Amino acid sequence: MDEITYTLASYRVCSPEETWKKIEPILKDIGVTRIARIDGLDRVGIPVYSAIRPTAKEGAISVYSGKGATDIQARVSSAMEAIERYSAEMDEKTNVKTTQNPKNPIDVNELILPPNTKPNVDVWVEGYDIINDEFVEVPANAVFHPYEGRRLFRSNTNGLASGNTRDEAIFHGMLEVIERDAWSIAELSRRTYRRVSIEDAKNPLIHELMEKFRKAKINVILKDLTSEVGIPTIAAISDDDVLRDPALLCMGVGCHIHPEIAVLRALTEVAQSRATQIHGAREDTVRGDIVRRVSYERMKRIHKRWFEYKEEISISDIPNNAKLNLKKDMKFVKERLVESGFERVVVVDLKKVNVDVVRVIIPKMEVYCIDRDRISPWVRERIRKIMDKL
Repeated sequence: MDEITYTLASYRVCSPEETWKKIEPILKDIGVTRIARIDGLDRVGIPVYSAIRPTAKEGAISVYSGKGATDIQARVSSAMEAIERYSAEMDEKTNVKTTQNPKNPIDVNELILPPNTKPNVDVWVEGYDIINDEFVEVPANAVFHPYEGRRLFRSNTNGLASGNTRDEAIFHGMLEVIERDAWSIAELSRRTYRRVSIEDAKNPLIHELMEKFRKAKINVILKDLTSEVGIPTIAAISDDDVLRDPALLCMGVGCHIHPEIAVLRALTEVAQSRATQIHGAREDTVRGDIVRRVSYERMKRIHKRWFEYKEEISISDIPNNAKLNLKKDMKFVKERLVESGFERVVVVDLKKVNVDVVRVIIPKMEVYCIDRDRISPWVRERIRKIMDKL
């Protein structure tokens, strides 16, 4: 089941309707009590759903948002996030190994540790390196969320992904890690000046979503954040000068080998971010409370580089390397990673229910956009090489 058959609103081996039919019976078993559409509180009209799981472990959120260009896609997205979060929690069945002498550990320093953190690990999990075809051990801290043991760093959900198949989950997990890496590089280098024009976009949903933003009088600009890895990474930045709410200066980022899918992901993530801030039910929406203490004008000045641009690229000029086959798509992404100096892609299986869930770890990739304490010593050299090519 490697062939991609659904490409309008996402890139999957089956339609969201088929996925929903499979996962709906599972939701009650993992503690999901309610799934509801929440974008009615906003004026954009792009579907955003919320799934509630009150039994989430302490330290994790219990409300999960889902985005999509269509209603069913957003509903499935929120449900799949709930399944991912459930699967990433440690429980009595979790297979971890307590040892000071793992057989084939990854280099812990390549996970990018906060300053003054010693790379001492005594709890390991077995994963599989799909580039070198070998089993390796990775710190449990890099796999589970929330993590309850001695920490190297704050646990997160980067690279946590589900799918209709295991390969689909791995593929989307890889893309998320690459996305966060490219976003981190853009933040650290302040390389945010290339606007993406979508006039030539072939996918009608892109134009429909942009029209919804326009009708709602919400300004959206698209930026190209693609790193030297070469997997299209697009940011969508929104500015609501009607409400002039600093918390609604939102950004969404999407990464995909098909640039138009990357754009769709970025646009729907902006809609999700807006709806989540307005809804205010998630435990991680404290950003809105903080930035509302700052004036709209000041927040706009702080982030002005995201709204300005010096050059423009058409979406049709960004290479589309989608092969419509997961094995071929994954092979392409792995080749790009190796050519860019990333020698490992580690996959840890987290499947607990009848849905494939994995954690994908790509050592040496940046995570600054989600954890400001973690900046690698090699990022300056990467930025220099990227800037030299421009």
